[in-house]
Amino acid sequence: MSVLPSTALGTARFDPSDAVRSIPLLPRNALLAVLHGYRATISHTYGDVCKYFPSCSAYAVGAVQQHGAVKGTAMAAARLARCHPWAQGGVDDVPAHAHFRHDLTRHGFVVPSRKD
Repeated sequence: MSVLPSTALGTARFDPSDAVRSIPLLPRNALLAVLHGYRATISHTYGDVCKYFPSCSAYAVGAVQQHGAVKGTAMAAARLARCHPWAQGGVDDVPAHAHFRHDLTRHGFVVPSRKD
């Protein structure tokens, strides 16, 4: 299993006072929990076989973090479609969202950014 790129991890913490502002982030974080579970269990059985860096599952984590559950899933599906035995492979980073306004925890979950 490949590691997540450093851009997929942060230092933010969830603050209970931001609970209401976090409600729109629930679908994104629920999908991230599923992806983290996949990476911790099933992905280990395959080993490092991906021709791309980051791996397809790490790409999916970054896409969902940056672009949300719907667009991130579509981006991950397009990446999986490009991943086949005849693919050239190489570095294929998730394009950063131009107006990403959230912070990431050290586990890769998305939280509202602090206005301090």
